[in-house]
Amino acid sequence: MFMSTKRPRPGISTAAESPASGNVLSTITDAPINILIVDDEPKNLTVLETVLDIPGYRLVRAESADQALLALVSEEFALLILDVRMPGMTGFELAQVIKSRKKTARIPIIFLTAYYNEDQHVLEGYGSGAVDYLHKPVNASVLRSKVAVFAELYRRSREIAYTNRALLAEVTERRRAEQELQELNENLDQLVVQRTQVLERLESELREADRRKDAFIATLAHELRNPLAPVRNAVHLLQLQAADDRAKRSTEIIARQISVMARLIDDLMDVSRINHGNIELRREPVELSQVLELAIESTRPKFNEHGHALSLTMPEQPILLDADVTRLSQVFINLLTNACKYTDRGGHVSVDVEADQSQVKIRVTDDGIGIPHDQLTNVFGMFNQVEGTASRSRGGLGIGLSLVKHLVELHDGTVTATSAGPGLGSSFAVALPLPGATSPRAVAEEAPAPRLSKARVPNVSLKILVVDDHHDGAETISDLLLRLGHDVRTVYDGTEALLAAGAFRPDLMLLDIGLPTISGYEVCRLLRQQAWAAKMTIVAMTGWGDQEAQRKSQAAGFDRHLVKPIDEGSLVTALQMARPNPGEPR
Repeated sequence: MFMSTKRPRPGISTAAESPASGNVLSTITDAPINILIVDDEPKNLTVLETVLDIPGYRLVRAESADQALLALVSEEFALLILDVRMPGMTGFELAQVIKSRKKTARIPIIFLTAYYNEDQHVLEGYGSGAVDYLHKPVNASVLRSKVAVFAELYRRSREIAYTNRALLAEVTERRRAEQELQELNENLDQLVVQRTQVLERLESELREADRRKDAFIATLAHELRNPLAPVRNAVHLLQLQAADDRAKRSTEIIARQISVMARLIDDLMDVSRINHGNIELRREPVELSQVLELAIESTRPKFNEHGHALSLTMPEQPILLDADVTRLSQVFINLLTNACKYTDRGGHVSVDVEADQSQVKIRVTDDGIGIPHDQLTNVFGMFNQVEGTASRSRGGLGIGLSLVKHLVELHDGTVTATSAGPGLGSSFAVALPLPGATSPRAVAEEAPAPRLSKARVPNVSLKILVVDDHHDGAETISDLLLRLGHDVRTVYDGTEALLAAGAFRPDLMLLDIGLPTISGYEVCRLLRQQAWAAKMTIVAMTGWGDQEAQRKSQAAGFDRHLVKPIDEGSLVTALQMARPNPGEPR
């Protein structure tokens, strides 16, 4: 069903009246401009009505393509504002139908979308007849300005049409009107040319900015991975040497936090995946207590800073989940941070866990500022905050709870919010299925990742050449391999790598890509040309983890591509891949 949100002004004349009648032209000029807004979400239509609540506009809303076509048959419109993603007929398909009809072919179309942000989608929009393509959330001022341009063009076109009809009886007046029309068309042509040039320049700038952004993120991830690599290697050494429980716990904490850092860096490499909500989980068997301890450990400084008391109540029996440790920890980090932020100093926050045969429920409760009843349904919305934008003294962008909901649903769970009202605290309950209840993949059946303590030891000693221009990284992984009983040599650039490989004849080479003098790709290619190195195991060890880097590694002859910081399982696998050369002295 389509409907008008503003009443048209009565008294519009359609008969050919005398040009001396100024009242007719005034009536034409003052008649409302019809604008058709199409979106399958009623709340989006309400937002557009609010933004375009301007005298002189008559907004007609349609919630589907069928309603829009019916409105176009019934009335004449100056502009169509059209959502792209709709059930049934999409915005692109509707635009093609409209442009194929003589009556509606000239109606300008502005596309609005929150999903189709890629270049090919923008080009498809313009190809289907759009005059503009805007991304949600739309800047209200920009939309009003663009609509004003098309409304003014329509208003002028309507005036010209009336003038032409009225001036058919008088040649002199007609010539004057034609001259004015010619001048107006010239001005419009100039405006179109100028606008086209501006759009082309902006498009070029956007493409260049996007390219630089991707290059920056890739470089940033590489530069962050390099210093993490020696830290992780040093932690592996400490884990092998730790003698008491306190030292073991400290190294485990460092190792977990390095893993979290590494995962966050991985996400930097795929910005488009995150923008489209395509976050892929890396499930593994994990105890709920480990997840909650990681979250509490990460938020403990905030609780200490605000003077809050934090309590954790769990069943004695371990609760196993099939989950992504980092992402699920992020859920509870966000919930605990939220509770800490919206609770006045000296407050209390509790984490309570209950489990039955099918699911586990984790409830985070605080005695903070609470949530009004009318906001409980919107609290998980993007950019939504309990306090208004003018009083965001507690900070944040309002995306934490939205991310919580998205990540919990990816784990096949649910999250709900309850509150007795303002000043009475709030509670967030996360319900997650237990592995045996919903997933055919039983947690107990999955073997844990291999540990360095299970790697090859002196009785199967390998000759290993480590090549990395990052000295700390090279030396720490060399120390770790020596500790495991292997014969290790270390060099720091491509030229030294070729010389050392020829002299040392290693069973395994851990080779960085970004080396001075000669790149790791070229070193691997040159070695593969040597008969003695044809079967040598060569593993890329690099901060570049994108698909293009992995493709180049495979093409150069690498056996495996490991991204820094290298985890225990990957290093063990690399060691197990290598085979001692029986022709070389041990």
